[in-house]
Amino acid sequence: MNEKCKLVVAMAGASGSIYAARFLRALMEMDGESWIVASPASVRVFQEEYKTSVTNAEEILEFVGTLWKPKLQHRFHVRSYGDIGADIASGSNTWEGMVVVPCSMKTAASIRSGVTENLIDRAADVSLKERRKLVLVPRETPYNRIHLQTMLELHDAGAIVLPASPGFYQMPKSLDDLGDFIASRIFKLLGKEVDLYPRWNPETPKSHGTNLIL
Repeated sequence: MNEKCKLVVAMAGASGSIYAARFLRALMEMDGESWIVASPASVRVFQEEYKTSVTNAEEILEFVGTLWKPKLQHRFHVRSYGDIGADIASGSNTWEGMVVVPCSMKTAASIRSGVTENLIDRAADVSLKERRKLVLVPRETPYNRIHLQTMLELHDAGAIVLPASPGFYQMPKSLDDLGDFIASRIFKLLGKEVDLYPRWNPETPKSHGTNLIL
């Protein structure tokens, strides 16, 4: 992967740790540097979904690197969830874009309301005010009216809402394939062409899928 990037990666406390993990795995193989922030709730969910004892963002990075052994080319700066005075809390610092993956509805609501009680909310607020790309990856289902209104207002404010709804036309063979689908879409929305799954091609025989009895 030849793309070079400078991002803020945040993990909030929704289910869907696989999407963050596969995004980080791919990011590790890209030139550049990024900041990473993980909420306590996101660490708890990561523990449950990967059956691991990680306790912070740094350990999550170590876990991802050990599990998949990517070719490490990226530099990560770990920041504390509660440190609202960190460098990425200010627009005087620059980054290309920010992704919250997965994004809890609490975090989405806080960003929508301009409430910045932690570093994830503050960095997202900065991204919006500085007109930088902000991608939010909610995994809640079903959505109630409050969720939908929140996401609509975030869209109107300039954020990109990318629900964690992987496609199946790439004929996934594993859960990792589904994680890669969402990770690749995130990269694309951030302006990075990173191919983690086969693109749709109606001329490719396997893309026709299997016969279904309806």
